[in-house]
Amino acid sequence: MPELPEVETVRRGLSPVMDGRTILSVQLNRPDLRFPLPAQFADRLSGARIDRLGRRSKFLVAELSSGDALIMHLGMSGRFTITDSGQLGEFHHEVAPDPKHDHVIFHMEGGQTVTYNDPRRFGFMELWPLAQMETYPRLAGLGPEPLSNTFSHAWLNEALKGKTGPIKSVLLDQRTIAGLGNIYVCEALYRAKISPRRRANTVPGERAARLTRAINDVIAEAIEAGGSSISDFKAATGELGYFQHTFAVYDREGEPCKTCGAPIRRIVQSGRSSFYCGSCQR
Repeated sequence: MPELPEVETVRRGLSPVMDGRTILSVQLNRPDLRFPLPAQFADRLSGARIDRLGRRSKFLVAELSSGDALIMHLGMSGRFTITDSGQLGEFHHEVAPDPKHDHVIFHMEGGQTVTYNDPRRFGFMELWPLAQMETYPRLAGLGPEPLSNTFSHAWLNEALKGKTGPIKSVLLDQRTIAGLGNIYVCEALYRAKISPRRRANTVPGERAARLTRAINDVIAEAIEAGGSSISDFKAATGELGYFQHTFAVYDREGEPCKTCGAPIRRIVQSGRSSFYCGSCQR
């Protein structure tokens, strides 16, 4: 599932053709994605201007002139692509998505078309009153985001106090830090030299300071790299991310640690694979 850097990459790719532009019309090729689309979805979007295309955690949030917010989640395989006047954009020799999975098509002011393609249909789109976003249930209770003013060493210290679960599982809880997923937690823990097995309440102090820096650095570098292109992820322009070429531990089971040469280990925590160096991470 795309994590914060991948969703931010998608937002940046869509922004030039959606931010500040009017949605002229919307074509729906099915009535549902993971959930049923909202009632009168196409009619409520058609003619509305996207005043701001933002992101919260792993969600895209389009603030509309109609007073609604269009909230979009990519799920496992969701992907936006942009075409201009009927011509497919640059795909760097990648095969275009199968059009039978083109579920929602936005016709934008300026002549561009933005198509949402999702073979597995785990993504979704919802409308919510913009003035009541604080009550939108899927965003309620999320922790601060990496790189934000509210995410700091002091905040992380407090957030981890009293939590006896493994630090890896605690970091994956979106109530702790919003937008982090398995890839970037593995990489940040490696940089901070913290074992994913370590109890969260033993991290506050110097370990938390290292972890705060590592999380911010990993997320910033991944955004700069366009995210990690594993499985189905590509940017809206069709470009591949390349952060996966710098993975230190993720998906490297049995390969040598880039620091000490010991083999990278894999364990399962809360149903997810954790990759780490048993020598460097304590």
